[in-house]
Amino acid sequence: MKQTLPLSLVCSAVLGVINLPVFAVDDQQIEVIEVYAQKRAQSLNDVSVSITPVKGDELALSGVKDSTELGSFVTNMKVSQNAAEGTPPAINIRGVGLLDYNTANTSPVAMYVDGASVGSANNQLVNFFDIEQVEVLKGPQGTLFGRNSTGGAVLIRSKRPDAGTYGEVSLGYGSDQWRKVQGMFNAAVNDESAVRAALSHVKYDYTTYNLHPTAPEANMEQSDLRLSYFGQWDKLSVYLKTNYSHWSGIVQPVGSIGTIKNPVTGESCSAQEAASGQCTDVFGFNDGSDDFWAVNVNNDSPHHSIGKGWTAEVEYQLSEQSHLVWINAFSRLDREHAFNCDGSPLQACEGNLGLKTELLNNELRYHREYEQGYLISGLFHLDERIYQDNYNDILRILRGTENGQNSATFMYDNAIRTKVLAAFAQYEWQWRSDTTLTFGLRYSDEAIEYDSLSHINIVDPNSMTDVVLPFYHVIGRNDDDNLSGKFAINYTLEPNKMLYYSFANGVKSGGYNGGFLSSPEQALQADYGAEKLNAHEIGTKLQFDEQAMRFNAALFYYDYKDQQVFMNQPSVVPGAVPLQLLENVADSKIYGAEADLYYEPMEQLEVQLGIGYIPHAEFEQFVDPLGVSLTDNRLPFTSKWNISGALSYSHNIASGTLKTSVGFDYQSEYYFDQQQTDYAKQDGYVLWRFNAQYEVEKWQANLWAKNLFDEQYSHLKFDLRNFLGMLEDFKGEGRRVGLDVSYRF
Repeated sequence: MKQTLPLSLVCSAVLGVINLPVFAVDDQQIEVIEVYAQKRAQSLNDVSVSITPVKGDELALSGVKDSTELGSFVTNMKVSQNAAEGTPPAINIRGVGLLDYNTANTSPVAMYVDGASVGSANNQLVNFFDIEQVEVLKGPQGTLFGRNSTGGAVLIRSKRPDAGTYGEVSLGYGSDQWRKVQGMFNAAVNDESAVRAALSHVKYDYTTYNLHPTAPEANMEQSDLRLSYFGQWDKLSVYLKTNYSHWSGIVQPVGSIGTIKNPVTGESCSAQEAASGQCTDVFGFNDGSDDFWAVNVNNDSPHHSIGKGWTAEVEYQLSEQSHLVWINAFSRLDREHAFNCDGSPLQACEGNLGLKTELLNNELRYHREYEQGYLISGLFHLDERIYQDNYNDILRILRGTENGQNSATFMYDNAIRTKVLAAFAQYEWQWRSDTTLTFGLRYSDEAIEYDSLSHINIVDPNSMTDVVLPFYHVIGRNDDDNLSGKFAINYTLEPNKMLYYSFANGVKSGGYNGGFLSSPEQALQADYGAEKLNAHEIGTKLQFDEQAMRFNAALFYYDYKDQQVFMNQPSVVPGAVPLQLLENVADSKIYGAEADLYYEPMEQLEVQLGIGYIPHAEFEQFVDPLGVSLTDNRLPFTSKWNISGALSYSHNIASGTLKTSVGFDYQSEYYFDQQQTDYAKQDGYVLWRFNAQYEVEKWQANLWAKNLFDEQYSHLKFDLRNFLGMLEDFKGEGRRVGLDVSYRF
């Protein structure tokens, strides 16, 4: 019932847009969108990559805070906060993603901020403020962006200093104690250079609320600062940026979905009974509320993180046809993130993710424009160090009792270092006046060194005192060298109308799964190899200037080899903690289609519509370590249908302009893990957003709402049925409404 109405509204919107009249608009020119998908400024219509650009101003007006909300604007993309805000987000594009919350792993979707790689998934949680544009590149980007871009790449571009002296201050107030202060100041130093400062301070409570009487209110306070400089002379330009962030609060409380009908007999509930909220965990706990957003958990779980770094981009003009670009970037992140994994007032599963990462990367590129082509070649270097100081306290409630044989605190300290050297080149050849061929190749050599040390705290049954014992110590190295590349054909029908075919492949590097390992044997097997993806894509990019319309579409087919799969695997020992594995276990086939439409039927009206369809995203022959066949199971976090859109209308009122927008994002059902059970499944849902912006002279007021109809959905349901008789429920964000008032000077 709850899905029928939103889906019908979505279908009505789709049909309505399809039937919109197409007619010429006098004196109206559709905007030419500039993208950096090939590491240089180009028209969106000239690039043989499926790209969805999202303007920073659109994100700000929609109340979007960070990178985890990008999926609402991009077809066939899903971004989840996974194991609560503060842990690595899970980015999935066209069925390719990694759902592991472990802070040692990398995503198969690369992210770049101002041209520099952010490295592991820890750094992919980026707050949006003073942003120029975000580009989502779909499919392998192995030539220009290299390792860990098998699913695609997300390019975030901050607003850079420019000519003029001006600024803006914005204050925001909203539901659930939402408070925001943001500001920006740009100043010209002289005719050749300028500086810019941007800051953001946001504080809020979570829309999930806690019924536990002594638990503190869950909230987050985030402060971010960015300082930048840009100078441009005859042959030289320099961009310098430094950034700092400080986040602190109490993490969003996790819910418990019980799956036990009778704790005495151990009788299980069906998936439908569990979803009704009437079942318990193995201890007989139920949160006692019918409110989806209510939980009951001893959530005294603090989060604290500090991030800082710099980026430098230097461009030198060698001649009228050639130039060099050097990018140097460094970042450091220190984070402590406590968690509660039993979702109850009991001390059955608690812990902390302690983390320090240091990332240094350099890229040197040579650009050369020829009479019939364009060459980009370069060298890339990356050095990332990850230090983990984690623990997981299991079944403390049973410590020292006759049922406490599985009770222990696992403490694991991992040091993982990744070193990468790569060389790449891509050449675009104007073969004929209407046909361009693209050839690209990249060679990467990488080494991952790991030192994993673990201790275990248990109760000595003789003295009944806590003792700490060595658990395991594993030292190793994982070396990879690989080739990735691209071949594409662009055929121009007429100006701004293009057909293309591309073959691209990508490699996600191997590594060491430094997550929660519950046995020495598991630690010895935590080393995993690289995965590879070959992608075929046929697409079109059509821009109709007279009708003020842009239409992009693509068909894609993926052959996924040696796929790295995170498995939350039940233990063969009854009542023991599950095994959490990351292994190369399967090949997969993925194919689908997508289409994006932008249309301005009149100067005041804008229509956007995106449709994504992935009918097949399944494992090939695959049997898990317990002998369970998962062949033909659908890949996690992969909806069959994804439909999104927005309608904006602006008109003059008094001496100002009012622009009103309404948008939606529909996802059909998907599974949270490889087991494909109805317990760990998200039913189809639609999220609506709304904003009304009124602008007069130097003032702007913007009323915005996210999840307008308070749709109930989860970021992740982590299956702990065989351990605690429940599922961890990481709930999404409920309705949030806010008002921002800005002044420009």
